[in-house]
Amino acid sequence: MTEAGENNLPDVSTLSFEQALEELERLTAQMASGNVTLEESVRSYERGAKLLQRCRSELTRAREAIERIRAETGAPTVADSYADGDPF
Repeated sequence: MTEAGENNLPDVSTLSFEQALEELERLTAQMASGNVTLEESVRSYERGAKLLQRCRSELTRAREAIERIRAETGAPTVADSYADGDPF
């Protein structure tokens, strides 16, 4: 059975960064509560690992897009903007 069909959860690869992060936070809170069985914890941990990978992938994609835009436009980094004490 597929991951999405197994628990009626959407496939991790279809989630936005925000959706994946929200689900990861929910899973973490459930596991930390101690109100889940060992089997549920293992399933949650596996799903959480996939969600974390998705979040990292989306952050990497966003960083690369920003770096590409900066390279194309010569836009300064945030650190460069504050180097002289004036962000504008």
